[in-house]
Amino acid sequence: MDIVIGTKAWSTWSLRAWLVMKRSGLPFTETLVELRQENDVSGAAIRAHSPSGLVPALKDGDLAVWDSLAICEYLAGLSPGLWPLEPERRALARSAAAEMHSGFASLRGECPMDLRAEPKPTPLSEATQKDVRRIVAVWSELLGRFGGPFLVGEWSIADAFYTPVATRFRTYGIKPSDYGDTGAAGEYCQRLLETPEFLAWETAAKR
Repeated sequence: MDIVIGTKAWSTWSLRAWLVMKRSGLPFTETLVELRQENDVSGAAIRAHSPSGLVPALKDGDLAVWDSLAICEYLAGLSPGLWPLEPERRALARSAAAEMHSGFASLRGECPMDLRAEPKPTPLSEATQKDVRRIVAVWSELLGRFGGPFLVGEWSIADAFYTPVATRFRTYGIKPSDYGDTGAAGEYCQRLLETPEFLAWETAAKR
């Protein structure tokens, strides 16, 4: 399999799918397309691999899977354990991942991921603060329900989906303790940034 990804410093959706790919234990190669090139050079390069013209995309023989959530579901079918086996945990992990996949537009727009940026506290709009409060609430609820160390106990696809959020919190000086966290959410945020898979991605992004 080959996973087609965008610039590692910026591409949040690529990061999500790549983390799951690494956790799957399946052998793969990666094709990196540098984003933000002029004259649609990036777009043309991506369209050579991805039917949607967006990254990430996963190629497995003559099959091309696009969209990060679809890629993760495909990998979960090949490598059991990426979603929890227990129905309640699996349902809540999927719910959390789906909410991240479709929501939090203000946080995405106002605080884009940039792994090369120096952390700096940044004033947030009310819409973005609302997004942050909801994210902290999701983290706190699931960590309290299942006891951690990740959202539904063991690491799952849901944690991959929130790893770029943890980078945003760090870059823009967003403290979960300012949004109702009593400690668990902040510790979880830091834990996401310390996984070996993310550290490998971050090292490559900075390089």
